[in-house]
Amino acid sequence: MNELINAGSVRTLTRILGQTAPAIRWDRTAAAASGLDRLVLRARTDLLAGALVADIAGSPSPGYATAARSFRAALQVPEFTGWFVWPVSEAAVTLALDSGAAGDFDDCLALMAALTPRLTSEFAVRRLLARDPERALAAAREWADSADEHVRRLASEGTRPYLPWAVRVPSLIQRPQATIPILDALYRDPSEYVRRSVANHLNDLARHAPDPVVDTARRWLTAPDANTARLVRHGLRTLVKKGHPDALALLGFTPAGGRQRPEPGPERSHPAGRAGVHVRRHQHRKRGRAPRPGLPGALPQSQRPRVRQGLQDLHRDPWPGGEPERDQAPCLPADDHQGALSGCPCAGAAGQWRGPGQDGVPRRAALAAALARTA
Repeated sequence: MNELINAGSVRTLTRILGQTAPAIRWDRTAAAASGLDRLVLRARTDLLAGALVADIAGSPSPGYATAARSFRAALQVPEFTGWFVWPVSEAAVTLALDSGAAGDFDDCLALMAALTPRLTSEFAVRRLLARDPERALAAAREWADSADEHVRRLASEGTRPYLPWAVRVPSLIQRPQATIPILDALYRDPSEYVRRSVANHLNDLARHAPDPVVDTARRWLTAPDANTARLVRHGLRTLVKKGHPDALALLGFTPAGGRQRPEPGPERSHPAGRAGVHVRRHQHRKRGRAPRPGLPGALPQSQRPRVRQGLQDLHRDPWPGGEPERDQAPCLPADDHQGALSGCPCAGAAGQWRGPGQDGVPRRAALAAALARTA
């Protein structure tokens, strides 16, 4: 991962800038190639961005305008692409913020949109959002209408409350409603690349503002396209794991004994208080120790990691008069309220939930829920 920015990429960047902005001596940028060893990716980015700023500061016309002109000229070179664009965008933001001029701030936002197709500007734009949230969010709302999918994605990804690798922007967490108009404009985007960002953004918001997230998802499902249901499921995944009742209901999980909508075929459920389960007993070894049998149900905390490894052949008991149905969702005994809300599709005590349809939740999701019960 650290080698995404390496000595070779620094030499490529220096050569391109030397061709497109020859008035600047890019000596510090070139020298940065020898200082990357033992640095992680973020530190390499900071080192190279600092070198770019220093070279521009030592030019005949120091300041943001020179940086913007140099970087836009470099965009004319097809080879100007890849991870070294990250420090380029960080250098531009540093100079724009140091300038303090409103015109430089706005131009830097436009430069972020121009740079993002060559890698992404989602990390650098965070400091612009932190300095002036309203102005930066206004630009992001315009990006949502761009013809370029990379720019549309920047509108969503760059404004995520908990974007990985990025600095936190407190206002994005304190005002969850501020970015929902951007998501409203993008949730039916034709690009999967953009829609995945929208789902991740929605999931970020769910960590601290679950009610607006559920309301937003509900609105989207009233005006969906072919991809909306999948996007909403991905965006609500954290709330589903937490057993949020409204999120579960929105995705079609209904209280035990109820149904969300008419469906063909019989409704299958287990007697209250017991979930059908069959676990094939097996032996497994770990680090040369004596084998232990894998057992269903609650185990001491120290043994649960082993059960996570061992539960490899879990499937539902046969329905009365039939054979085990391996393609159906597995489940564990629903012996507590929280366990039932974590995704078990079987009926149980009051307040438990069952997935719609005779097959319950998809096999992979239910297996993950079952294994989570032993964690």
